[in-house]
Amino acid sequence: MKRTILSTLALLLSTTASFAVSNNTVEIIFNGTTATVNIAENISSYVTLQSGTSSHVKLIQSENFAGVNPTSSNTDGEIIYVLSGSSTNGSFYMEGSYKATVNLNGVTLTNPNGAAIMLMDGKRVEVSIKSATTNTLTDGANEDYNGCFHCKGHTKFKGKGTLNVKGNSRHGIYSKEYLEIKNCTINVTGAAKDGIHCKEYFMMESGTVSINGAGDDGIQVEQSSDPLTNETTDHEDENTGNFYLDGGTLSIQNVTGKAIKADGIIKYNGGTKNFDTTNTEISADIQGVKTAPGRTSTFDLMGRRLNDATKTKGIVIMKSNGKIVKVVRH
Repeated sequence: MKRTILSTLALLLSTTASFAVSNNTVEIIFNGTTATVNIAENISSYVTLQSGTSSHVKLIQSENFAGVNPTSSNTDGEIIYVLSGSSTNGSFYMEGSYKATVNLNGVTLTNPNGAAIMLMDGKRVEVSIKSATTNTLTDGANEDYNGCFHCKGHTKFKGKGTLNVKGNSRHGIYSKEYLEIKNCTINVTGAAKDGIHCKEYFMMESGTVSINGAGDDGIQVEQSSDPLTNETTDHEDENTGNFYLDGGTLSIQNVTGKAIKADGIIKYNGGTKNFDTTNTEISADIQGVKTAPGRTSTFDLMGRRLNDATKTKGIVIMKSNGKIVKVVRH
């Protein structure tokens, strides 16, 4: 009887909330086929655990949540999800409608039947890869979802740790809106389709990204279906389909498609490019550039404006009065 009571108590503790957890924090610890989920008391009324002790953790963030208890390091008072531990048959699913942070704190997840991490939150989601940790995500094959790491909103990767991703179904990393990378190390070790696929724009500010063995493109950037924009200051509300490499080291090898494909333009403002820069593609629709009526602007295939196009040989893109054509100059 004593053993039964202790076992029941352990089960309850693995699924209940509100002890030994900092404000605004949800702690998820994976252990084989189970997971312990601890929810801070101050947010326990906003977060619902639907998965019990299962290693396939499902958390729903209330639509009424709009931030609580802001601090200097969490100015919006958003909820912070901290993932650690390991499971060969597990996943993390979060659904919400307010900004959130996901801390990867030494987690290894393999989901044979779906995405390893699925963040169904259309707002900004900051993914903090904690310093000195290695995190590994692997998904299953032939499933109907977009990425081993799948995010519905704006995705900002940061931190000084390492994230390894292998996408056996579709893309390695998928963001339905923009994707930014700063400081961290991301290794996409394989993908059935694109290594990284995002919409609106892609920006790598610093860090190290390695993509090896993509079945389609290394990185693909799409314009979303929302109204298109020009390039904007600090990229606020930008939807250009542009690719920006501002710093860090980007390595792309062994891809079936293009190293980089963008609906907008490809801009190298800095950083180290360890890939074939001729193996890239942009669409014919040059965004972020306004052309005066009656005037023609000419660009190279990287989307860079050519001041004297008459001296350029090969394929150029010409934009005039809203019309785009590709021209071969001899």
